[in-house]
Amino acid sequence: MALRTRTRNLQVVDTEYSADAVEWCPLPGWHSFLACGTYQLQTSSEQVGDGDGPGVHPESHTRVGRLYLYHFRQEDTFGSPLTEVQRIETPAILDMKWCHAVLGESPLLGVVDASGTLTLHQLTASKKSSSALQPLVSLQLGPDRLALSMDWSTGRKASSPVRIVCSDSVGCVSVVSVGGPAVSLELLSQWKAHEFEAWVAAFDYWHSDILYSGGDDCRLKGWDVRVDPSSPIFSSRRHAMGVCSMQSNPHREHVLATGSYDEHVLLWDTRSMKQPVADTCVKGGVWRLKWHPSNEHLLLAACMHNGFHILDCRDALDGKAQEGSVVTSYTLHNSLAYGADWSRLSLLGSSPREGSGETEAEAAQLHDSYVRIQYESPTGSFDTDLEDTLGRYIPDPVSAAKELSGGSLNCGLGERDVVATCSFYDHVLHVWQWDYTWATPPGDATKPPADL
Repeated sequence: MALRTRTRNLQVVDTEYSADAVEWCPLPGWHSFLACGTYQLQTSSEQVGDGDGPGVHPESHTRVGRLYLYHFRQEDTFGSPLTEVQRIETPAILDMKWCHAVLGESPLLGVVDASGTLTLHQLTASKKSSSALQPLVSLQLGPDRLALSMDWSTGRKASSPVRIVCSDSVGCVSVVSVGGPAVSLELLSQWKAHEFEAWVAAFDYWHSDILYSGGDDCRLKGWDVRVDPSSPIFSSRRHAMGVCSMQSNPHREHVLATGSYDEHVLLWDTRSMKQPVADTCVKGGVWRLKWHPSNEHLLLAACMHNGFHILDCRDALDGKAQEGSVVTSYTLHNSLAYGADWSRLSLLGSSPREGSGETEAEAAQLHDSYVRIQYESPTGSFDTDLEDTLGRYIPDPVSAAKELSGGSLNCGLGERDVVATCSFYDHVLHVWQWDYTWATPPGDATKPPADL
């Protein structure tokens, strides 16, 4: 069995400020909304003195940001599918996540920023043209710190109570309770988890009383919020440099992915954290990791100086390999690869929600309309041999047969994913498409994996 894969560019957006976080809304009926967060360090000089002389002009730094809301128009068969809906001036944004469950009437987006603040925004819409993010509630995590990461406890199901974990630049981890139906935030606990910056913290989506954190002290730690948080349930130095990304697998219990400045993605069985089950070198610091929305084996990695990669972890998770395999890469960004997320547009139908502005007909064509979009011409770095005049994927039986050592191609199930990625200093947001098809030689009874 072989995997035929191809990427193509859909749209490039100038975010003006440096882009470092991007998130597709995961809730049915809202999949076409995309949020992007930016970070910009502004420098100014201030005169200090008695006013009689030139004085001293020390530099002062202000971290500013902008929160963008975009809508992906699948019904638009010509032109650019992504449209800016809203922009909000904020302190510099370090991380953001949508809540995976509906709290109140519509989706909630959590944002952490350079002022050390966690803010929840609610996405509301009476129709697509009037969609907007409205800030609901904020919580200051502490003075003189940057809030660096956040995660919801709802990654697999609507946990009760709903909680958010945040990490910050002074090495602290904070657990926040989210109340409802009138949304509120309450700081439940906060402790010193790492000696230097606590770059990332995340929940175990299968056991929401367990969370993990990674810091610039090269430590990966686990915590149980039901007991004294000053004592981790484990502490690992398996990464050689700062641990800056992680995510619990929402489809497969006991699986955790972590990434580091050491350029390695590690896969762990959380029942035994002495050694990882797989170690993949991706040749770039791993700033973001995202498991696929429906396929438990596919992992998207933002690898700083080495672009974006999709890893197939099937054999690694099944104990058949000691590393994941890179099945495709996206390297068109010219700066640090930071933000990355899968959309659910080509994976699931989208039932219209009250207030979303979608009609039954629009929701019903969610998947089919996507494959009819006519996109911009792909760049020269993409494989254009396998598409027709409308840009549709047409597998090449001759070249595929060579990959399979002879015989004709028997195409398996084909899939399409839409991915959003952003890079820092070139302040660019890319939306791109990944096509992949499992193929088998004649007479081979092997079927494409059921979850593909």
